[in-house]
Amino acid sequence: MNTFAALGIEEGLLHSITALGFTQPTPIQEKAIPVLLQGTKDFIGLAQTGTGKTAAFGLPLLQLINKEDRFPQALIVCPTRELCLQITSDLEKFKSKKVAVSVTAVYGGTSISMQIRDLKKGTHVVVATPGRLIDLIERKAINLEKIHYVVLDEADEMLNMGFKDDIEFILKNTPNRQSTWLFSATMPAEIRQVSKKYMDKPFEITIGKTNEGAATIDHQYYATQHHNRYEVLKRIIDFNPGIYGIVFARTKADTQDIAEKLTREGYDIDAIHGDLTQQQRDKVMGLFRDKSVKLLVATDVAARGIDVKGITHVINYELPDDVEVYTHRSGRTGRAGSSGVSVSIVTPKEIYRLRQIERLVKTQFHKMDIPSGKDVCRKQFFSFIDKMLQADISHGEYEAYLPTLKEKFGDIEKEEILQRVAALEFDRFLKYYENAADLNMRGDDRRSDKRGDRGDRPASRDRDRDTKGRSFGSGGNYQRLFVNLGTKDGFYKASFLQFILDMSDLKKEVLGRIDMKEMTSWIEIEPSAGKKMIKAIDGKNYRGRKIRMNDAESGGGRK
Repeated sequence: MNTFAALGIEEGLLHSITALGFTQPTPIQEKAIPVLLQGTKDFIGLAQTGTGKTAAFGLPLLQLINKEDRFPQALIVCPTRELCLQITSDLEKFKSKKVAVSVTAVYGGTSISMQIRDLKKGTHVVVATPGRLIDLIERKAINLEKIHYVVLDEADEMLNMGFKDDIEFILKNTPNRQSTWLFSATMPAEIRQVSKKYMDKPFEITIGKTNEGAATIDHQYYATQHHNRYEVLKRIIDFNPGIYGIVFARTKADTQDIAEKLTREGYDIDAIHGDLTQQQRDKVMGLFRDKSVKLLVATDVAARGIDVKGITHVINYELPDDVEVYTHRSGRTGRAGSSGVSVSIVTPKEIYRLRQIERLVKTQFHKMDIPSGKDVCRKQFFSFIDKMLQADISHGEYEAYLPTLKEKFGDIEKEEILQRVAALEFDRFLKYYENAADLNMRGDDRRSDKRGDRGDRPASRDRDRDTKGRSFGSGGNYQRLFVNLGTKDGFYKASFLQFILDMSDLKKEVLGRIDMKEMTSWIEIEPSAGKKMIKAIDGKNYRGRKIRMNDAESGGGRK
């Protein structure tokens, strides 16, 4: 394998990254750095999160910058505030302390006037989220005329969040760029379209296969009845005493409900969703990063750009509709060569979707038995014993207390003392799991589940069908809306999603699956939000055509 020196990285940067523990480049770094150091080639790098992409583009950028010219020469655009701050922090660590390269982060949720002041002082590299960058462009507070290098990081995430128009606007406002570097975990059609429009014969590399699960991740699933889902989640958490992870739920209501239940039962947990203010979000993320909170419950949108080291488990409370979303979820663990576990809680009717994800990520999911109450108690007990044996008693004045302890315990045998210690630690577990039910699916359970357990929807309506009778939908308690807009109107799924959310002023969390055809589309939405969306959109005009939106079950989608 090449060294960073052999790839062409200059001595000052080599000194910095060696101090950080960088010894050999990762595959994406090995393939990307020599191309990017040329500074003239457009580039597309497809690789999963956690493979070292920031260094792959960050080191060449820092080397190519003309340090004497104190104006923005490089622009890095990323989807979220967290990723923006993470990239900025990494670049600060990478750069040589002897060379003054200024890196400025601009993002929403904080004072724009402070960021404008920072930009006026002069900077070499700007790391930005799309919305805040466009705000600065429109205020004429940033000049992108001399930008030579544009990096689009996690491009698929930005398109999933509806930033396609923003990306195009930014690229139009960097007319003198010498090269554009696009990094993404997947390559949806919208990204291919942007690359064809704004990039000139890009050099493209793929690390692994598109949508393929990382080799360092063990993909597991637990099969159970729908109504046991929460209890299975608790078993998984309790069976993994050292767990540090993210639980993915479909809606913000689910995240709040799960977090509140687990908090009441004594777990170190918090939730992150679209309704949090930036200050609240920062507080939750701060607690999670320093491990004051061991578990984070999140929606997919709220979790965009979260990059936290050491996550041991990702738990899919429900499977997502899209395979790409599963790839992004599982990619939060098993990063930078460390191992991780992606767990899915699955009901029998979701097995078909699990198999579909297996085929597309080219990874076999391991079926796990749901731990019994005794299994959980045994695991917790031995974890506590190991922790107790590893406890460092060298720094305390514990010997001074030994005479008092011996006097206090008197003639009590050592075995009884150990039993009492265990009782103090495990009383809650023992009482809770004393008569715990077996939550694994059995033959009779599967038949019962197929007959009656349909996510609170009538069995006859459990699987929605389109106009040709084909099944689609994610299950769950959703209302289904019809609208007379489709791909022929110039929409892709991401742009259509952004359009209906902007029109209705609703959050993405209220939506389920969107099924788009050429002239029409069907939308799954929480019943409480359905009327609001219809009222906001039905009767409005789009490019001279009247929009018709109504409840699909009322017959509107069959005309």
